[in-house]
Amino acid sequence: MTSSSSTATARTSSEARAVARTQTLIKGTDGTGTVRRTTLPGGLRIVTETLPSVRSATFGIWAHVGSRDETPALNGATHYLEHLLFKGTQKRSALDISAALDAVGGEMNAFTAKEYTCYYARVLDADLPLAIDVVCDMLTGSLILEEDVNVERGAILEEIAMTEDDPGDCVHDLFAHTMFGDNPLGRPVLGTVDTVNALTADRIRRFYKKHYDPTHLVVACAGNVDHQKVVRQVRAAFEKSGALRDPDAVPVAPRGGSRTLRTAGRVELLGRKTEQAHVVLGMPGLSRTDDRRWALGVLNTALGGGMSSRLFQEVREKRGLAYSVYSYTSGFADCGLFGVYAGCRPSQVHDVLKICRDELDQVAQHGLPDDEIDRAIGQLKGSTVLGLEDTGALMNRIGKSELCWGEQMSVDDMLSRIAAVTPDDVRAVAREVLGRRPSLSVIGPLKDKQAARLHDAVA
Repeated sequence: MTSSSSTATARTSSEARAVARTQTLIKGTDGTGTVRRTTLPGGLRIVTETLPSVRSATFGIWAHVGSRDETPALNGATHYLEHLLFKGTQKRSALDISAALDAVGGEMNAFTAKEYTCYYARVLDADLPLAIDVVCDMLTGSLILEEDVNVERGAILEEIAMTEDDPGDCVHDLFAHTMFGDNPLGRPVLGTVDTVNALTADRIRRFYKKHYDPTHLVVACAGNVDHQKVVRQVRAAFEKSGALRDPDAVPVAPRGGSRTLRTAGRVELLGRKTEQAHVVLGMPGLSRTDDRRWALGVLNTALGGGMSSRLFQEVREKRGLAYSVYSYTSGFADCGLFGVYAGCRPSQVHDVLKICRDELDQVAQHGLPDDEIDRAIGQLKGSTVLGLEDTGALMNRIGKSELCWGEQMSVDDMLSRIAAVTPDDVRAVAREVLGRRPSLSVIGPLKDKQAARLHDAVA
């Protein structure tokens, strides 16, 4: 990671407050891969990554708000608001918003997570000004009318129902509740039928005004783009809406804090008439700011990150007990999760759990051999680069990095951090993370005797 001093200076302190500050965070080769940040008066941050060789651009706005910012009564409000910002502004109807991007072959969407929300559009480079205008208009000028709230309520309830019909997806929400309990990180991003039905237009408007001012937003743009042109277009859009009214406002800092999960040995079972039992076995992991996350990434890849991983080989290749089996990590600002998922016939759930538990215990106690670690490092390096081959992925990287870390890391720096992981680093993080007593979440048609035995699986 490299940075240079500000390119914008002011002659007086009063002028300094009104001048945008631009920095080069990563200097690319011949302009390719150069990442710049401009902070506007009013606290809005704009980051871009330039790739002159492509003909597309992805423009996104990240909001520093997710489902963990909701009270119990507001559970689902962040996601509800994501839907409503597509329903119309003073300039455009909902049809105008979608038709504008469709007319140029663009793609437009949004997603809500536990700690952030993102709205984005991917277009040809020549159509970037249109994408900027539409997305900025949505973020700053949404009407949030009561009739739109009522109409969209039905669509969100259908989305909840769709998730409930997919136990392979739903089990991860159940696992979050198993690990975090009844606090914001343990609640579903979509909310529940009861909380969504209880949300009103007035409450959602107040939530919008609180969390969508410029200090809580990061604009990210990647592709064949000119940084200064993007800054001018974004600034014009936000100034026209009156959003940059406080020149002294400063961006909110990345989330911090320290949370310790105390959920060892918890078991949650949800009976469903499904063909498979869906299982997540896991324990507390590492926060996204923990320097050991690189070693944990290598460990995760070796355990359940591909066809050569231990869990895939033991559960699927050697025994044929599951079609889908993998491990994963989730890092939040102050804590994290490590989990193993498997979908199998209900009669096989205990065998699958025993194999997974034995593998985790074996690696926790004895570590991984060097050849497996080397293979995992190579796989992780390759997947990291291949995952950044389109402008959408690049926009996600720079936007999330700015919002969650407040800094940027080049791809070369990321690869260096992965390559620097040693076998001892992996073994140490395995002892700490995998040595913890696991918790368990299961969805499926489980009989009473099976349910009783599942509690023994985490003893």
